[in-house]
Amino acid sequence: MKTTTDPRHRHRVRLMQHLYSSAVQNRPDTFVTLIWEKLSTIDALVAKAAPEWPIDKLNPVDLAILRLAIFELTVDKSTPYKVIIDEAIELAKEFGGENSSKFINGALGNIVQDPALGPFS
Repeated sequence: MKTTTDPRHRHRVRLMQHLYSSAVQNRPDTFVTLIWEKLSTIDALVAKAAPEWPIDKLNPVDLAILRLAIFELTVDKSTPYKVIIDEAIELAKEFGGENSSKFINGALGNIVQDPALGPFS
């Protein structure tokens, strides 16, 4: 059972918070440099997964959560995709707006169903 004391969850919270902060400052801090280096690719996937929401119109917290999850899905690949999506939804429930969890779930669902990105397991 997931708890807020789970070290993996706490690590994702920190990453999400640092991504948010880096976006506000428009420069990465050292904690998210690896993710920031892939931002153009990640943001292209965000735009493809949620075409009705331009990047600059997204809730910044939702964007940070999506960036983290997409990095884990497409670059890191060390965690099963279902766990990544579940964790992203939990982050959205904890830090996002009223509809954030549904939005995150739908956007990430679009990404894992994209045959161009290959099979997720």
